Amino acid sequence: MIEVISDLWSQSGIANMTWQQGVMILLSFVLFYLAIKKQFEPLLLLPIAFGMMLTNLPWPGGGIFHPEWFQGGINWAALGGHGVDPVTGAEIEPGLFDFLYIGIKLDIFPCLIFMAVGAMTDFGPLISRPSSFFMGAGAQFGISFAFVMATILGFDAQGAASIAIIGGADGPTAIYLTSKLAPELLGAIAIAAYSYMALIPMIQPPIMKLLTTKKMRQVKMEQTRPVSKVEKICFPVIVSVVCILILPTVAPLLGCLMLGNLFRESGVTERLSDTAQNALCNIVTIFLGTSVGATAVGTNFLKPETLKIIVLGLIAFAFATVGGLLIGIAMYYLSKGKINPLIGAAGVSAVPMAARVASKVGQKENPSNFLLMHAMGPNVAGVIGSAVAAGVLLSLFG
Repeated sequence: MIEVISDLWSQSGIANMTWQQGVMILLSFVLFYLAIKKQFEPLLLLPIAFGMMLTNLPWPGGGIFHPEWFQGGINWAALGGHGVDPVTGAEIEPGLFDFLYIGIKLDIFPCLIFMAVGAMTDFGPLISRPSSFFMGAGAQFGISFAFVMATILGFDAQGAASIAIIGGADGPTAIYLTSKLAPELLGAIAIAAYSYMALIPMIQPPIMKLLTTKKMRQVKMEQTRPVSKVEKICFPVIVSVVCILILPTVAPLLGCLMLGNLFRESGVTERLSDTAQNALCNIVTIFLGTSVGATAVGTNFLKPETLKIIVLGLIAFAFATVGGLLIGIAMYYLSKGKINPLIGAAGVSAVPMAARVASKVGQKENPSNFLLMHAMGPNVAGVIGSAVAAGVLLSLFG
């Protein structure tokens, strides 16, 4: 009887759990709290937390996810059931997240999310005020600054580029680029990116007030011109052709973004637009979130580099806000006080939260001021800008 109990204990997960796994499981509980109680990006933070918990629970046969099978490519032989434990020589069965992670490794999930984002996005404010492109581009300054800081702190070019893209405040873009350049950093970068996106209402307002005057924040902007249906239909086609001809590496992300938007604006594909916005988006979000969480294996995650990533991500996000605001301030002076520089902060992408924050800060200064639609221009420009920035980094370091 004692031997039976001893055998059961030795085969249990508790007896085989390492301290790294225990810490990661506790960290997943913290993410559960932030997602459910504080509602910090719950649609992605919740599945990320659950994937993190599952991957760090001790599993018989080698685990539910094997990150070593995806270093430098995909080990298709191992996924076919021919993986071998390097210590015991025993055959390892692939786990659930080994198969789901293929969707990230092959860029399927991030691109499908971008298709959904495109179907939910109205580019009208950007079309009516093309100068918003400059604010969206200015917000990419955070990516450049964070890249330099990351290289100073010892990361290689691929790792630095993956960390820097957090400044784009676009989760799918960060996942897309990191899975190609530095997959071992994916868990930490994804958690940092989505956490800071959720903290926009706390991070951005102090920076806005620091860089702008009360007079600037009180500027009431005039309504922009109406945008025709023809313009809205032509916009995704023209942007796709021009950007992809100049930078082919941006084709997967930007192409899917604009395809989703064409579904929305064409007026003849309501079913496709509805599917992209709802069913497809929800399904892919579940797979993407749990797969990303599964990459946060304790032995890879609990390193000094993770803390550096968290700090650098905050720096990237803060300086992206600064870059957008500086362009907004420049446009305030060039327009002789007709453009409220707060809308420049919305260039960090995070749609539509960053635009809402800019509008809320402006309304506190002037209750009759409604900046939301004006801020949506730089906001959606930031989505395009972050995708283009990812394409540039991939071309340089991929």
